[in-house]
Amino acid sequence: MTKAISHPDYPAFLAALKRRILHARTTAARAVNREMILLYWDIGRGIVEKQETAGWGDAVVERLAADLRAEFPDMRGFSSRNIWDMRRFYAASTESHFLSQAVREMAREQESPILRQAVAELDSGSLTRVTGFSDTIEIMRQFVAEIPWGQHLMILNKLTDPAARFYYLRATARLGWSRSVLLNQIKASAYERAVMEKKTHNFPLALPEHFAEQADEMMKSQYNLEFLGIKRAVRERELEERLISRLQQFILELGYGFCFVGRQYRLTLGSKEYYVDLLFYHRFLKALVAFDLKIGPFEPEHAGKMDFYLNLLNDKERAPDDQPSIGIILCAEKNDVEVEYALKSKANPIGVAEYQLQTRLPSDLKGRLPTARQLADVAREVITQEK
Repeated sequence: MTKAISHPDYPAFLAALKRRILHARTTAARAVNREMILLYWDIGRGIVEKQETAGWGDAVVERLAADLRAEFPDMRGFSSRNIWDMRRFYAASTESHFLSQAVREMAREQESPILRQAVAELDSGSLTRVTGFSDTIEIMRQFVAEIPWGQHLMILNKLTDPAARFYYLRATARLGWSRSVLLNQIKASAYERAVMEKKTHNFPLALPEHFAEQADEMMKSQYNLEFLGIKRAVRERELEERLISRLQQFILELGYGFCFVGRQYRLTLGSKEYYVDLLFYHRFLKALVAFDLKIGPFEPEHAGKMDFYLNLLNDKERAPDDQPSIGIILCAEKNDVEVEYALKSKANPIGVAEYQLQTRLPSDLKGRLPTARQLADVAREVITQEK
């Protein structure tokens, strides 16, 4: 019979061991995944090279699948379909347009002489003539090894644009997106909203360069709140209540890494109390993120209120090793010039984003589809004719 331990230090000792075990298990799983992706890369590369240099046909895939399954019957992943995917994975990862996009993006983030040299030479010639091309390929090989196979296949099957593919690959590697989160982000057009639409914030002025870039990636220019099912005007408190009642969907829309802290989060200053609409903590930024909900358009005074909240959060709630708190004002609409002037003098990082409650028609279809009244008139006419 195990003797109970009542020493006051034991719970902390056990908790530390649990964290260490979980870390070791996660590290081991990542190592296994990394080796598997590197193996799949090498198999795909071998097939592509033999087909290009030795004239091997497509039949090699079926033959290779059968031989590998016979040699390694206990190993999964050697079906002919999966080996075709390995070939596709390698070809897509080394395709000229994709590799050029990836090299430029990675060069902005890494202090790599190889990548800087590659970028300097890209505009003047073919990527395959870049100095250290094989080293560039190896950097890409190591990068893709950080991403699970299922996520690779999802990106390959659903996306063709090189810039979009690299965006989702990088986000998956950085933020640890599961397949379900990745699928949700693709369906929600996260790339188009995060990269192609203009974001309005003062992060470069209020944060160190590297952290400002991470904060920019965390924030979207527009948040899709169709899942709330709102089809009429509501008050801010009702909007907040609906978001809380569908918190899981809201966090998926915010993006991976957000942890909910509280609603109407209470802050005090002297004898007065103030309340943050929604407060989150971002695990990867290691920063508190405060949301202020506005049912109307952005007004300059909203920025002053958020700046005040962030001062209180940094003074009273921010942990010693946390990054500066970030504020996001979520409103029905905004004027970018007005936002720029409102944020120019603010010392805290603040972003302003719109929310969308219903799907908007593409601009080229506006005015070309029948209105609800026109559809009703047609329906009545059809009913009359049938009678």
